[in-house]
Amino acid sequence: MNKEQKPIDRKIIFLIIVAALGYFVDIYDLVLFGVVKAESLTSIMQGASEQAIAATGKFLFNMQMLGMLFGGILWGILGDKRGRLKVLFGSILLYSTANLLNAFVTDVTTYAVIRVIAGIGLAGELGAGITLVSEMMSKEKRGYGTMIIVTFGALGAVVASLVGSEGAWIAAGIHQLFGLTLQNWQVAYVVGGSMGILLLFLRIGTLESSYFHQMQGDKNISKGNLKLIFFQRSNLIKYFQCVFVGIPIWYVIGLLIMNSKDNFGPWLGLNNISNGLAVMYAYIGLSVGDLISGILSQVLKSRKKVVQLYLGFSLVCVVLFLLMHDHHITENTYYFMCFLLGAGTGYWAIFVTIAAEQFGTNIRSTAANTIPNLVRGSVNIVVLFFGLLVSMGINDGWSALVVGVSFMALAFYSIGQLSETFGKDLNYFDETL
Repeated sequence: MNKEQKPIDRKIIFLIIVAALGYFVDIYDLVLFGVVKAESLTSIMQGASEQAIAATGKFLFNMQMLGMLFGGILWGILGDKRGRLKVLFGSILLYSTANLLNAFVTDVTTYAVIRVIAGIGLAGELGAGITLVSEMMSKEKRGYGTMIIVTFGALGAVVASLVGSEGAWIAAGIHQLFGLTLQNWQVAYVVGGSMGILLLFLRIGTLESSYFHQMQGDKNISKGNLKLIFFQRSNLIKYFQCVFVGIPIWYVIGLLIMNSKDNFGPWLGLNNISNGLAVMYAYIGLSVGDLISGILSQVLKSRKKVVQLYLGFSLVCVVLFLLMHDHHITENTYYFMCFLLGAGTGYWAIFVTIAAEQFGTNIRSTAANTIPNLVRGSVNIVVLFFGLLVSMGINDGWSALVVGVSFMALAFYSIGQLSETFGKDLNYFDETL
């Protein structure tokens, strides 16, 4: 019996490795635009003012988020109808191809179209990977699998920051091998796209979910049906409660960290803060936080308790960060706070796992793909509220604090309402209407 189980165990380990590498490339590409947008747009929009470049950068970021919102629905439904494995590799292929093409754009319109396509691709990898691993591992240990995926994957942001700022030596190698002369930002896109294409060769030997195979044999089960989520009151409530639990993560990353150079560095008296470095330190913190939260979840045998602990820690970090403007902090202190803020958001793996565990096999992929992408898309709502408060004459620090405390209070309430899913049997279906 043990001999028969070993090959399956090895395949599951291989699946975790593939999903972790996929999420690594996913995060690399997700944050890469934030790292190279100024450099790339300065090259493309020669002679444009800083204000025009900044406005175009926000527009392109919104296009990427729009693609992710659409992609979350598309890949989620496909994952329940066609299989988790097809979504995992289909999404990697799409965003990798898009990022390779992105290296050679020469106008803003093409840039925008490719960011939408990249966003669609980026939306599918995490949900498919988490769903696959959750369904293939034992209910007592699946938290370790999702922890490994997100902990390793978050480091993709660190590599994106390094390549985005120090890609000259890679450009020299490309020129020597292929005769192509590329700028730093172009190198960053080529590296991201190439990593994804190489990852597709690992598809051989990966394992489809046994739950999905069992479900495919029953033609009477409704699969990937959005009505099961949006037209059933209990499912709709817990769906949006899952979304609210995740919003503080992208409040921190999408508002505080991504706007370090333009808003929060100057708010704290620092005018030379690099967005790339802020992102790098935040994602190092997020990776460390995800590792610790995954272990804590297994030790405490609870997902809810860990999320509540992390929300509390995040709240403390946000308050300290935004109220340090009178203390003449150094750049090193700023980046250390970015690390702490990232660590406080390190419940991303548990959050996505909770989302997957709340729903039956026939709509699990749909939920696990759409919920994280709604959270990512919520950054537009967060920034909108922040902008409204600033337009009313409230300074950046207090505006961000009001927005952050509001969404964290909503997250605290929502996680309290959700059922505990640690050790939950996932081999069930949500009934049709």
